[in-house]
Amino acid sequence: MAKPNSKKSKKKLFIFGGLGLLIVILIAMVIFGGDKEEIILVQVEKVEKRDITQVVTATGKINPEFSVVISPEVTGEIIELPVKEGDKVKKGDLLIRIKGDQYFAQKERMEASLNAAKATLRIRAAELNRLKKEYARVKELNQKGLASDSELEVAESNFLTAQASYEQAQANVMQVKAQLKEIMDTLNKTMIYSPMDGTVTQLNVELGERVLGSGFSQGTNIMTISDLSNIEAVVDVDENDVVLVSVGDTAIVKVDAFSDREFKGVVTEIGNSAKTSGLGTQEEVVNFEVKIKLFDLDPNLRPGMSCTADIQTETVHDVISVPIQSVTARIDFDRSGKTGEDKDEGTNDKMERKSGNRNKPKEVVFIVENNTAKMVPVKTGISDDNYIEIKSGLKGGELVVSGSYKAISRQLKDGSKVRIEKKKKFDRRKEN
Repeated sequence: MAKPNSKKSKKKLFIFGGLGLLIVILIAMVIFGGDKEEIILVQVEKVEKRDITQVVTATGKINPEFSVVISPEVTGEIIELPVKEGDKVKKGDLLIRIKGDQYFAQKERMEASLNAAKATLRIRAAELNRLKKEYARVKELNQKGLASDSELEVAESNFLTAQASYEQAQANVMQVKAQLKEIMDTLNKTMIYSPMDGTVTQLNVELGERVLGSGFSQGTNIMTISDLSNIEAVVDVDENDVVLVSVGDTAIVKVDAFSDREFKGVVTEIGNSAKTSGLGTQEEVVNFEVKIKLFDLDPNLRPGMSCTADIQTETVHDVISVPIQSVTARIDFDRSGKTGEDKDEGTNDKMERKSGNRNKPKEVVFIVENNTAKMVPVKTGISDDNYIEIKSGLKGGELVVSGSYKAISRQLKDGSKVRIEKKKKFDRRKEN
């Protein structure tokens, strides 16, 4: 009867012995594993001197540098339209003729009125001449005592009245002449001529259409004449970047329709007035218009084409530089490797609060020496798409950590153990 109890005791011994061994193994892993230092995989790049060009990128449209919108000054029907969109015109070429029958009628009426006014003026001139002679004769007789004073007064009054009538007739002639000139000017405006050499880049009307003059309103936009020999890119530059742009800066312009070609240009004008979109919303954007004159034009360039401009605002030569992603920000740190995020809120923090100052992030890079990361504060300058200028902090020749983004921005600290791996293509999206 003792054998079953013995078997049960052995089973319990094995079970409890196994559990105890497992606990011992776990405790050992915690003790020895906790002291094991983490090794961070990084990619590095040698610090070298390079030429760096700072670029501001903006998008916009291709426009002619000089263009004129043609609008009529008179209202009427189009009876002649000798041009079509795309035609090249010379200065003085007829662009459009508007029916002017009503203005012809007004012209003939004014010419008749002018003839009548001139006839009246001749009558008044003859009457004035007669009364002037009569007044002179009566005045002479009065001096000899052969005419009374009353007769002299009557003669003088008649002369002055005739003189006034003559002056009134003169004024009437001048008034009718002015009216006739105005009608002639209006009649001439029924024919519109090209103000410049160029191309009809936009035509908004057809033959027989009635257009409105600009006398009482904006008038009909008939067509646009553009000088396609002078083309510019008009781009919108963000308010934070426009301060970097100067007149005379070189630009490389890519037109969407010419994917395999780049156009060189130069900044000729920077807008002073802001262009705001999404006002009052979280998507509010403030831009400034910048004009870039293009060179080496293609005859197939058309106004309104979309473009992207890379404006080269500044270039520095033979300067120490590192990959852009190598520069990160850290709160003020001491040489033990503790950052402001790791420190306890002790004396330093209380002093900072008392003085009203908080630790500000500093720009740093990590260099690798003997498989150890060393955090180095740096002062940066301008940057291009890949590299950023280092004004102080590095001498050149060091191995700077260039990846991964996670390691640079979060994992690395001063003194971290690292292992250099083959450099991978930097992709921030994957790291995030």
